[in-house]
Amino acid sequence: MSKQAPTLEDVAREAGVSRATVSRVVNGVRNVDPAIQRLVRQAIEQTGYAPNRAARALVTRRAETIALVICGAGDPPQDTHEAFAARAFADPFFGRVVSGVVGFLRPRSMHPVLMFAESAEDRHEVLTYLRQGRADGALVVSTHADDPLPALLAEANLPAVLFARPARPTPLSYVDLDHRDGGRLAAEHLLARGCRRPASVAGPLAVTASQERLAGFRDTMARNGHPYLPVAEGGFTFDSGVAAMGQLLDEHPDVDGVFAANDLMAQGACQILRERGRRVPDDVAVIGFDDSGIALSCRPPLTTIRQPVEQMAAEMVRILDEHITGGRLEPTCVVFDPELIVRETA
Repeated sequence: MSKQAPTLEDVAREAGVSRATVSRVVNGVRNVDPAIQRLVRQAIEQTGYAPNRAARALVTRRAETIALVICGAGDPPQDTHEAFAARAFADPFFGRVVSGVVGFLRPRSMHPVLMFAESAEDRHEVLTYLRQGRADGALVVSTHADDPLPALLAEANLPAVLFARPARPTPLSYVDLDHRDGGRLAAEHLLARGCRRPASVAGPLAVTASQERLAGFRDTMARNGHPYLPVAEGGFTFDSGVAAMGQLLDEHPDVDGVFAANDLMAQGACQILRERGRRVPDDVAVIGFDDSGIALSCRPPLTTIRQPVEQMAAEMVRILDEHITGGRLEPTCVVFDPELIVRETA
């Protein structure tokens, strides 16, 4: 016969507290003394007790699940969920978001459900999933300024937090980075190195973050006597970085400093510079953006602007939890500061 699973009573006996106290700790009631919480959690670990999620949901009225939604805009007729997912996760940015979300949820016995919302049908599925209570709220990582999902979530009064300030005023909480300041840091570093013919490999200019990074770079260069700045638009991919840097070299062969709007494009820029016989950083200094794993695998290691994605993702979950539990009723925002990370490309 199999051994009977540990019960709340077993945990209570091990911890030396009442069954009601154990239930309050298991269900996340906040007014339990921290010392008692530690005792109960130790007893849970020692007994091997696993809460019945269905029973707990009846008490807490929560699914203990968060929808992590990656979305864009439009209805690409020939695209598939698999193709969209492959594009999304080719950029290490999304993996860092997942890492930050999971890292925050794991110790709280909550679980993320990954959803893609690249079409009207997908967006309807996300809204239905949330309305049915299958997830307590949504963390939305949108890849395009025209994405309609944030407005739909706000209209439906569903708990949601966005990664990045929405392009249009929307009454939802968000976390973001001061992208313009990141562009300023990149410009100041290239100027301090003595670069006289700077250029930029911009991200997709329909994306607000790309616009802000470029604006910060341009403004700082203009204030330092560089009224014209060659720009080639990329798509946040390695191949687009190769193409954009090639275009800049064709049109402006004397360029001596480049700010790329993410690390993947900066890595592509370094490759094409090597192929064209340009030394990095001796002939052309290169700065990326994000400080992802790509920055360290790049050869030479990439100077970049750090975006603390994992911390930003964790902050999204913290804010969402406040909305779900009623601890915060009004939308809020948290804006993080970028940081220059100096390595060998600039």
